[in-house]
Amino acid sequence: MSYRERQAVTEDRKPGSDEARSVFAPPSGAAVDGDMSTTSEFAIPEGLAVPRATGPESETTSEFALPPGLDVPHAPGTEPEGSAFTPPSTYSARQAPTAFTPPNGIPKVSLAKDVPWQDRMRTMLRMPVTERPAPETTHRGGDDDSGPAVPRVLDLTLRIGELLLAGGEGAEDVEAAMFAVCRSYGLDRCEPNVTFTLLAISYQPSLVDDPVTASRTVRRRGTDYTRLAAVYQLVDDLSDDETAVSLEEAYRRLAEIRRNRHPYPGWALTGASGLLAGAASVLVGGDLIVFVAAALGAMLGDRLAWLCAGRGLPEFYQFTVAAMPPAAIGVALTLGHVDVKASAVITGGLFALLPGRALVAGVQDGLTGFYITASARLLEVLYFFVGIVAGVLTVLYFGVQLGARLNPDAKLGVSDQPVLLIGASMLLSLAFAVLLQQERSTVVWVTLNGGVAWVVYGAMHYAGGISPVASTAAAAGLVGLFGQLLSRYRFASALPYTTAAIGPLLPGSATYFGLLAIAQNEIDEGLVSLSKAVALAMAIAIGVNLGSEISRLFLRIGSAEKRRAAKRTRGF
Repeated sequence: MSYRERQAVTEDRKPGSDEARSVFAPPSGAAVDGDMSTTSEFAIPEGLAVPRATGPESETTSEFALPPGLDVPHAPGTEPEGSAFTPPSTYSARQAPTAFTPPNGIPKVSLAKDVPWQDRMRTMLRMPVTERPAPETTHRGGDDDSGPAVPRVLDLTLRIGELLLAGGEGAEDVEAAMFAVCRSYGLDRCEPNVTFTLLAISYQPSLVDDPVTASRTVRRRGTDYTRLAAVYQLVDDLSDDETAVSLEEAYRRLAEIRRNRHPYPGWALTGASGLLAGAASVLVGGDLIVFVAAALGAMLGDRLAWLCAGRGLPEFYQFTVAAMPPAAIGVALTLGHVDVKASAVITGGLFALLPGRALVAGVQDGLTGFYITASARLLEVLYFFVGIVAGVLTVLYFGVQLGARLNPDAKLGVSDQPVLLIGASMLLSLAFAVLLQQERSTVVWVTLNGGVAWVVYGAMHYAGGISPVASTAAAAGLVGLFGQLLSRYRFASALPYTTAAIGPLLPGSATYFGLLAIAQNEIDEGLVSLSKAVALAMAIAIGVNLGSEISRLFLRIGSAEKRRAAKRTRGF
């Protein structure tokens, strides 16, 4: 067929031509009424024709059609979602939807610079994610307007949290620091999670985006409050918008903190352990000979512990070995019939080994709701205590078998010179601060705080006749209060101002007499004395935490809603 012939056929089949027939058209010869030529089964019967609407109204007759007047207007520039399978529109900060006000209102959050970052971040952590105030737009080290990479920010956050947790900081303060680092770089929808050995953080850009999660394991722990203070200063600078610390600068400062050497050499730490034991022996009634004997025993135990640590032995055996020399010197003085208080020598050596720092941190985690971390810390304290018990009991058992007459009923006397006792308590706190590797600027303050603690304890217990547990709790509460005030004044951690100050309150004598009674097969009396030691230790930890919480009640913090998350611990 030629082109002209195909064109002629096409024109003949155009609408209106005689040959144009519908597939539903009746066959030729069939009768057709009127103008209707369609005989399909879908045709509307005669008399039921629906009149066509005249105007812009919709012709939809479905039951899902919206009635007139109920059409939902769409925002300009956005496309309506016509199907349930249409992908939802993602949230954009630049084109945010209309804000929603919760029924109970939006809590007032103060982000003033005169409020410590710990309080600001702790307040926002206790708020639901949807009610947290959004951070201001920051540009710190990003290649474009999108800011720094999320994985790098999370990695920096985990490294900072690792140093804080390894240094003995409480789990709540570690979470607050991690949240502060993420928020300083614009990551507000993040959730940190801290346990005893694991740090994790999750960030979700929006409700429709996949979350980014990173974790880090804490494998090594070390007591260095100078490094802890440097990390706190770094977090404080990151939380301040005026400093504008970039991501590269933060990594550089963090590397310098990790490379810094300890402020005190090894011989200074050994001497500090001797001074601590000697000062503790004076607090329980020892004289100059007892002071020297306790100091020598503690220094020898410290060197043996360093030797065990160099061989890779666990800390349990280090505590066991370190507890033996003071007990051996006390037994040797008794066997040599030297007119000294052997009990004071052994008690002074125990003061340098009791894990007061871990005990306070464990109880604090339990009181703030971190029960898993608190259980792990308290279990660590229990293992250390068992190691001390094993070392001392071994020496006392052999001493009793050799004929050493150690009297468990002997009461340790207290000197009638209050000035000497106050001086010994301050010396003990100073030596404890050196052992904790504190900054030299904080040593003076914690020394004074330790003297105040002993003054309160002595006035209540010896002068007022109040029970030792209540006196210890009151003195520890004052230590926690002063430590919190000093830390707020310097925008630093409260641990350097409180941990060493509780040294004079540690239950060294109750521990010794309990172990001695058990060694002499007087189990009931030994357990009673050890129970008293545990009660004193718990009084110290609870008193320190209570003092810190009292200071927060009377000082301005970041929100009027102090602890909303505490409701879940009451069952609703």
